[in-house]
Amino acid sequence: MAKKELNLGILAHVDAGKTTLTERLLYEAGAINELGSVDAGTTQTDSLALERQRGITIKSAVASFALKDVHLNLIDTPGHPDFIAEVERVLSVLDGAVLVISGVEGVQPQTRLLMRALQRLRIPTLVFVNKIDRPGAGDDRVVQAISERLTTAVVPMGTAHALGTRAADFTLSSAEDPAFRARLAEVLAERDDGIMAAYVGDESNLRSQQLRDALADQTKRALVHPVFFGSAVTGAGVESLMAGIPELLPASTGDPDGPGSGTVFKIERGAGGEKVAYIRMFSGTIHTRERVRFGRGLEDKITAINVFERGPAVQRPSVSAGAVAKLWGLSEIQIGDRIGETGADASDHHFSPPTLESVVVTGQPDDRARLRVALAQLAEQDPLIDVRQDDRRQEISVSLYGEVQKEVIQATLANEYGLEVTFRETTQICIERPIGTGEAIEILRAESNPFLATIGLRIDPAPEGSGIDFRLQVDPRTAPLYLYKTFEGFSERMGQYVRHTLREGLFGWQVSDCIVMMTRCTYSVPDGPPSRRGPLSTAADFRKLTPLVLMQALERAGTAVCEPIVQVSVEIPTTTIGAVMAALARLGAAIETPSLAGKLSMIETVLPAARADDLQRQLPGLTGGEGVLDSSFAGYQPVSGTAPTRQRTTANPLNREEYMFQLARRPAGR
Repeated sequence: MAKKELNLGILAHVDAGKTTLTERLLYEAGAINELGSVDAGTTQTDSLALERQRGITIKSAVASFALKDVHLNLIDTPGHPDFIAEVERVLSVLDGAVLVISGVEGVQPQTRLLMRALQRLRIPTLVFVNKIDRPGAGDDRVVQAISERLTTAVVPMGTAHALGTRAADFTLSSAEDPAFRARLAEVLAERDDGIMAAYVGDESNLRSQQLRDALADQTKRALVHPVFFGSAVTGAGVESLMAGIPELLPASTGDPDGPGSGTVFKIERGAGGEKVAYIRMFSGTIHTRERVRFGRGLEDKITAINVFERGPAVQRPSVSAGAVAKLWGLSEIQIGDRIGETGADASDHHFSPPTLESVVVTGQPDDRARLRVALAQLAEQDPLIDVRQDDRRQEISVSLYGEVQKEVIQATLANEYGLEVTFRETTQICIERPIGTGEAIEILRAESNPFLATIGLRIDPAPEGSGIDFRLQVDPRTAPLYLYKTFEGFSERMGQYVRHTLREGLFGWQVSDCIVMMTRCTYSVPDGPPSRRGPLSTAADFRKLTPLVLMQALERAGTAVCEPIVQVSVEIPTTTIGAVMAALARLGAAIETPSLAGKLSMIETVLPAARADDLQRQLPGLTGGEGVLDSSFAGYQPVSGTAPTRQRTTANPLNREEYMFQLARRPAGR
């Protein structure tokens, strides 16, 4: 019989106590002998020196233990919004989650963002209201906030006692408790016609076991969310949560004999600098010394496997469906790659892209080469850290989510790579969108075309958020299949050339939301000896000609520079509406009618991301420290006024002389 595996994520707003809860779960399950402390920097999952210094989780970490007959891989995730990309990668491998909410602060901005993601991906989720031993802790107040701001499909599983004291505790409700039965039946009936019929007819006909089974079923289908209360510090309520995890969340057995399939959700470097990939296996079994396919049609041999089994990862000859393991030997693997049968790139991003960037400056000019290597390795661990290298100005810039992430990168470079760096002023990242249709063609052997190929390209606008869609509209017989083996291989490689070119548009920004169609294609073949038509075309001819054609088409289409915008919800004391509305007007916000709810009011608006930061800084002073701002990425909008430009890192193909000069200077193979 296959072992039951449950890959469980612990998620929360920063400082809600999820790392402390992770530590408590490991201790109560017997996986560790003594409790660590976040403040003392002794927890199991915050293993980085920087995490211990700051008392925050920066990288996801895995620990394992057993509950009843279920083996759990517990994944602790960052809580600070600057590291939301790290959370995103974990969500793709989870069977279930525990969303931790502070019993004092209640539902916070990051809590709402995480819950929306969990609901969108239909990940079964339990809620743990933590810190009931702290002064100011609430129960009914927090449940009300969860119902209003997260989901109405919640079931408090018991009662908290002695709130705000060290004696605070939690008691599970009995299925025979009339109030609990009524609340449970009401929530379940909304999603189960059988329970609804019994509930409306005669509630007493509902058996306790029937309700409990329905609760487990609906929770496993991410329809309802049981709520537990407790304190990770004192251990109150944790036993009840641990009993609920294997009962209410879905364990996965998978098929160890099926086709091998797994997803890489984390990359780190080992003590010797080697790449280590964390994988969640969904199907099949892979073995040490086995060659596996992954990602972009690549293949490599696994040299070692460490599987998480009731504590730290231990070396094993194989890893099977449901388990989480660390793999060595796959030097080209990236986060989001799928291993095995489904060897396609699975790195779709559900969270907002980084909207800020800054130039990284080394203290010593001789350190630039080391800095490039270090930042490339950090980008391996976080693909949304986009590293841009400008050889002409000898500058390197990185994309960012916020100032805390910038400080962490700076400290990591100092602590792990011995590089002292500073950052220049943080600036906003824009994109470009085509505003019309443009076409261009370069004909083989034309005087203007220095390459042995014909390429015709058309670029059209596409719906917002659609990215870059590359398509072929050419006869396969005119494509150089001897270079790319198949027509699909040619399409994939041409798509790479197109996307690489569109990293810098007419104003220097990434071009997005467009359809690029290849409309013409021919290549040169020898006709000799002696040849009358010239030598055979190479892949380099198509790679180098693509930017010349595409940028001409883009220039004819024209682009609009667009800045990132956010949807903002501001919860404020009703008495401060006037001051906040005036501040929003000064920031140029499009304000909707405020929603009044007694002492608190809600204002919804859309702002450029940079101005949302200004609002965040002003809000405490405007609201006496009681205002709460929740923002979520809402796309891009055209910049009003003069379009900002970004310095190109490469020669502009529209300047043919400069472009050809740069190609001549570039080392072979680049």
